[in-house]
Amino acid sequence: MPTVTTKDGVEIFYKDWGQGQPIVFSHGWPLSADDWDNQMLFFLGQGYRVIAVDRRGHGRSSQVGDGHDMDHYAADLAAVTTHLDLKDAIHVGHSTGGGEVTRYVAQHGQPQGRVAKAVLISSVPPLMVKTDANPGGLPKDVFDGLQAQLAANRSQFYRDLPEGPFYGYNRPGAKSSEAIIANWWRQGMMGGAKAHYDGVVAFSQTDFTEDLKSISVPVLVMHGDDDQIVPYADAGLLSVKLVQNGTLKIYKGFPHGMPTTESATINADLLAFFKS
Repeated sequence: MPTVTTKDGVEIFYKDWGQGQPIVFSHGWPLSADDWDNQMLFFLGQGYRVIAVDRRGHGRSSQVGDGHDMDHYAADLAAVTTHLDLKDAIHVGHSTGGGEVTRYVAQHGQPQGRVAKAVLISSVPPLMVKTDANPGGLPKDVFDGLQAQLAANRSQFYRDLPEGPFYGYNRPGAKSSEAIIANWWRQGMMGGAKAHYDGVVAFSQTDFTEDLKSISVPVLVMHGDDDQIVPYADAGLLSVKLVQNGTLKIYKGFPHGMPTTESATINADLLAFFKS
């Protein structure tokens, strides 16, 4: 399998298909590069080079016990982009991956001149947890509860999330897909419990405000207004105001996992942004 070994000895798995301008995909918690299958095949067919990375402790990357924070996530992504010597790359992040992309672009990609554009889909920045400075955030006990459920029965928890709020399957009249639910569970159970447990803190308590302010490349922020995992009003609406060159697209009724359930719409809008 293609991997890169980081400075602290972690093997990071990645997929790298095709030729052309590179698009690099960063997945959400607690999934893997496989969550981007639809987008990778679509954009491969559009003449792009598509790359997706398994975050440390997730998917096929090393299940190490430490380094499960945004600084390491961004540095690991930089190890891959440096190894592949990517230039003029477009970085796309979903959920936690949007935080990873934000920190990577701000601290690694943009200073090195490697990044052309970035996309934040249903993403966690600027800050998820409620604080005095972020009164619209979610209470810390919400995230403590996620960790408790993970520790008690990770397999059951990884069925409940995709069956319910992640894809909006808990909404009246929603038609759920057992295949999508099972694939979410499969990806989650491939990764390590310690990485996923610590990852809750990483995605909920990291403040990306200064990272966002420093980003000058064009940024597309995409968010569903029925996102039950990362509420859009305290995420996408705030992030687009902080970046220097941002565009916002809000999707009525779309859930957190909209790259999967609404892939045709999302892919078309991504392609338009890439070509703009």
